Amino acid sequence: MKHLFILSLCLTFAFASSPVVEGASKKSVNLILDTDLGPDYDDVGAMAVLHALADSGQVHILATLSSNHHEAVVPCIEVLNTYFGRAGIPVGAPKSEGGANQTENHKIKWTEVLPAKYPHRTLRSSDAPDAVKVYRKLLSHAPNKSVTICTIGFFTNLRDLLASGPDEYSRLSGKQLVAKKVKRLVSMAGAFPSGREYNVYSDASAGATVINEWPTEILFSGFEIGEKIRTGSTVATMDVDNSPVKEVFKLCLAEDGMEGRMSWDQTAVLVAIKGYEPYYTVERGQCTVAADGSNTWKAGKEGTHLRLIQKMEIAEITEVIENLMRYQPSR
Repeated sequence: MKHLFILSLCLTFAFASSPVVEGASKKSVNLILDTDLGPDYDDVGAMAVLHALADSGQVHILATLSSNHHEAVVPCIEVLNTYFGRAGIPVGAPKSEGGANQTENHKIKWTEVLPAKYPHRTLRSSDAPDAVKVYRKLLSHAPNKSVTICTIGFFTNLRDLLASGPDEYSRLSGKQLVAKKVKRLVSMAGAFPSGREYNVYSDASAGATVINEWPTEILFSGFEIGEKIRTGSTVATMDVDNSPVKEVFKLCLAEDGMEGRMSWDQTAVLVAIKGYEPYYTVERGQCTVAADGSNTWKAGKEGTHLRLIQKMEIAEITEVIENLMRYQPSR
């Protein structure tokens, strides 16, 4: 499906060293990204996909929030936002007790390399604004049913948002505010039809609360979706200098193997912005999470959840994602 990568319309933003990215859709998606960016580096690829699609006008990035307490996460988020020309995107971090505080296990820690080498504004994640306050401010000003939230990490912030009360931004409770303003939650979480997946069990109480009580539709990109999609090999060898995306994949794949890394988070970002067709089909039903973070799935027309099911061949969806990850911003 090479035609997916050819721009036949007037919108063209690729330059000599950058791959071509698909043209803009008719209506831009208003999106908040909630990421744990640190335990794995598919989040970096997901943020590259996000910014590539933003540059083609397909998404308006409202905020990029950390669901991870680790002090390097917000600085790394800002490094990527700044690299793609969006240093002013609001950031935030969890302020509640508990939750996860995790980073990667590579010998050379990219979460230390990026803030040391590339510009960012926030010194530590704990210096960032409260993610719940950022959510409430943005949602209070948004038109009804206009915001897509994409979570590619822990459910800590979303649990805290649901539990929040009226404040200076809105007289509504968190659950009421979500029900009024959010169109859909897209989540890289769970394993289907059943299993125990990292993003859920790392803060199991938050995962159970959000998945069982969230008041809008949830679309799940499960563990099995990204597991077979290995990307990053051409990103790591791009002929560009001073790219934090290239640097992360080059460092990590040197340890993990140049065949590429599983692409869980990229699939969630892709479908949150572009929709699941032509990449996937969906099944409607209900996902339920137990106290230990394990999940089960029951198919049914009355369910408020959807799960992705593979449609496009793995090689084709891999090329779609790899192409977007290789996108370079104009300077």
